[in-house]
Amino acid sequence: MPDLKDFPDVTQLAIPFFVIAILIELFVIRYLKGRGDYETRDTTTSLLMGVGNVASGLLLGFVAFGVLMWAWQLRIADLGTSWAVIALCFVVDDLRYYWYHRIAHRCRWVWAEHVIHHSSQHYNLSTALRQSWTGTFTGMFILRIPLALIGFHPVLLLFVGGLNLVYQFWIHTETIGRMWRPIEWIFNTPSHHRVHHATNPRYLDSNYAGTLIIWDRMFGTFVPEQDEDMPRYGIVKNIGTFNPIRVAFHEWIDMFRDAARPGLTLRQRLGYLFAPPGWSHDGSRKGSGELKADYVARNPDAAGAPGLPRPEALDGRQPVAPAE
Repeated sequence: MPDLKDFPDVTQLAIPFFVIAILIELFVIRYLKGRGDYETRDTTTSLLMGVGNVASGLLLGFVAFGVLMWAWQLRIADLGTSWAVIALCFVVDDLRYYWYHRIAHRCRWVWAEHVIHHSSQHYNLSTALRQSWTGTFTGMFILRIPLALIGFHPVLLLFVGGLNLVYQFWIHTETIGRMWRPIEWIFNTPSHHRVHHATNPRYLDSNYAGTLIIWDRMFGTFVPEQDEDMPRYGIVKNIGTFNPIRVAFHEWIDMFRDAARPGLTLRQRLGYLFAPPGWSHDGSRKGSGELKADYVARNPDAAGAPGLPRPEALDGRQPVAPAE
């Protein structure tokens, strides 16, 4: 049975692998004509965001770990560190990650830190390193409190969380197409995660999985990649900058600016902080649901296709044929 001191920081250990894999992917794209693209400024920004994420973890990681250690003192059991417990912890924490990720796309407070990961208009292995500097401030580490309470040690939780993040690195690529069907059915793959990063209306708010895509299949958020609608990357309103400071904080600034508008009610101010991205007090903006409905209204033959609403779910919009 492994001892707690035997669990390393796997994300730190994986850094050489990240670098080598990026170089290999770059070689495949540039010289073997593999699918994908690298842009120097974009890649540099992603790498700087990754460095900043590591630095913020070193500076603020004690906050989340301290809260989990407090919860550990109130545990109802100590499940130990057997290999079976490690495997169970990984699966349960992956489910926790699914719900964190889903909340991150449906609550602007959490989206403000997660949007950084989606801000690149390219999709390659360097994009995996484009991580937030402000994750601690969202408070989403509280989702691990129940896991500590039922008996998973915080050190073990951080270990399996690191394994999950390392797994997610390799799925940020266009050079790998669809894989063997059983793998595509159970695991998150490059094809599934390309969908998650896409801004095409049908793909918005889908495929939240970390390692196991079965959660999306179970909870109705799975959308398969469609050859006739290949993913376009970025965010609905791209920020158009490679400045890492702006990338890191642009949504926080915009969010607080919206919430501080004069003449709003308290409910409206809270809406700008915690409602889904795209919410506005006067309906002048559009969230993912409205964007999907608008797409179906323009393309009525697509109604009910994967990721798109059926006609009866269009909130009063009448599907019309696109203009000639």
